[in-house]
Amino acid sequence: MMSLRTVARSAPRTFTRLSSTALRSSRVAQPSSLLKSSWAPLRSSQFTSAFSTSQFRQAPEAEVDEALIAKLENELEFENEMKATEQTPASVLDFLANSPFKLKDEPGKEDVSLVRKFGNETITVTFSISDLANFEPDDMFNEDEVLGDDVDPTEGKRSEQSEGEEGLDEELEGGDAPVPCRLNIVVEKPDKGALNIEAVAQDGQIIVENFYYFKDGRMAHGKTADVAHAAQDIYPGPPFGSLDEDLQVLMERYLEERGVTQALAVFVPDYMDIKEQREYQAWLKDVKDFVEA
Repeated sequence: MMSLRTVARSAPRTFTRLSSTALRSSRVAQPSSLLKSSWAPLRSSQFTSAFSTSQFRQAPEAEVDEALIAKLENELEFENEMKATEQTPASVLDFLANSPFKLKDEPGKEDVSLVRKFGNETITVTFSISDLANFEPDDMFNEDEVLGDDVDPTEGKRSEQSEGEEGLDEELEGGDAPVPCRLNIVVEKPDKGALNIEAVAQDGQIIVENFYYFKDGRMAHGKTADVAHAAQDIYPGPPFGSLDEDLQVLMERYLEERGVTQALAVFVPDYMDIKEQREYQAWLKDVKDFVEA
């Protein structure tokens, strides 16, 4: 279950105690680093905030610095308060205690990896907290889906003030934010290349999107620009959905046997939320320390 802290961050402070979802609208969305062939538009005005510096031109530099430092300290205090009231999800504790995967989480990096051995195979599952920034808030609250096409959206406006906020609070507190978490799964064998599976962890399930094979295992990772470019020229296989249904089922069972299971599908979004909060707090502290120096 995803926490709702990032909605609380971007909301006015009078509503921050509603609860905290994986949608910080104040941050610029960036494409997941796990997608090798994803396309992202250039930055446009819709992702930027217009501001004017004219009001600060006559203000002493120290005054602006002090105001910024105070605000950063306030945000750090707010994050610490939310963290103090939250407990580590049981899904995270159970997975880390019982899973054969070893967690690799480097502070300051967006990507997290799970690595294990399975016979002569090395299995790596990678996911990124950038998916949280990419998730669209409107996807959670689609008025047409909630009301239906034949319902007048203006009906019942008189009770909106009294019931609207309460309903939103219950929606957020319910907590099942359907944030899809992209997985890059690599199964390698010595001198045999690698399978590269692109999948999504969502609603406690692993949804396979592509099942590729590379004779050169390095192509499955694409850690450098040269390798990623070379991989684009190789035929890795057909779209997963175009395969025979029985073949799809067997390939999914192949992954389950190697630990890509429902437990992992539940663990990833929960851990991703913990990671995002930790990195955000570190970012606030680093910026504050820089301004203070």
